[in-house]
Amino acid sequence: MAGPVTALPGWHHVYSGKVRELYVPSDPEETGKVLVVASDRISAYDHVLSTEIPDKGRVLTQLSLWWFSQLDGIANHVVSADVDGGVPSGVAGRAMICRKLDMYPIECIARGYLTGSGLAEYRQHQTVCGLPLPAGLVDGSPLPEPVFTPSAKAEVGEHDENIDFAAVVSVVGQETAGELRNQTLEIYRRAEAIARERGIILADTKVEFGAVPGTGAITLGDEVLTPDSSRFWDAATWKPGQAQPSFDKQFVRDWLTSSASGWDRNSDQPPPPLPDDVVEHTRQRYVEAYERLTGEAFD
Repeated sequence: MAGPVTALPGWHHVYSGKVRELYVPSDPEETGKVLVVASDRISAYDHVLSTEIPDKGRVLTQLSLWWFSQLDGIANHVVSADVDGGVPSGVAGRAMICRKLDMYPIECIARGYLTGSGLAEYRQHQTVCGLPLPAGLVDGSPLPEPVFTPSAKAEVGEHDENIDFAAVVSVVGQETAGELRNQTLEIYRRAEAIARERGIILADTKVEFGAVPGTGAITLGDEVLTPDSSRFWDAATWKPGQAQPSFDKQFVRDWLTSSASGWDRNSDQPPPPLPDDVVEHTRQRYVEAYERLTGEAFD
């Protein structure tokens, strides 16, 4: 459920995602860039909820910008993120002007730990996205080495589908598929080391890439290494063999699947509004992730 779209002088709205709004310049002479605005919307179980999480859009944007600055040598799409650089003042702090890319229809996922949909597949076949893994792993186990487990992008309201590397090759070609895999794993390894220094385990992450029109240069787009696209666990409480508390929308998921919500996940009814305490706990979790990772206070 998306709220009303904010009108921004000099920009024309073209797309609403689960969390982000996309604008292009109103001047047809200005091409090659887009304005990406992160809202406070939150999604769970393939639904965009009617309740928003205050400051979530700012946390996602500022944390992404911090990570982009840490990943030197990996090209990204950010052109400017401040008012002096052209960001409208009404969305300052939650918006980035970005280079327009031809996005690849692949969710590039790297996993260093077994959990989530990877755990479900492992329990059935001892594989993740068709990649064989050792016996005896449990929820939260570290993998022998990080693995690339892509998925095909789904429409809003649909669920991404795990695919194998051969399927990526069939979509983008062998050379590009190999580069997407290499860059995804490089981002994971570097970010995992940075997070671990701060007492946080990066269990897995999803990144997206596009090609620069004209040159075809592979470029990191969208957001990067936020609680919406990554599983962050507290290293002090990590214990394989159980579900790990994470710095994300866990409070939202837990409440929606509890008897307190009265919601049947398998029904065709939308989730109910979130209670105030779930909203506040979720906001605190996002802010804590930002502060622990960056070492800066969230203003």
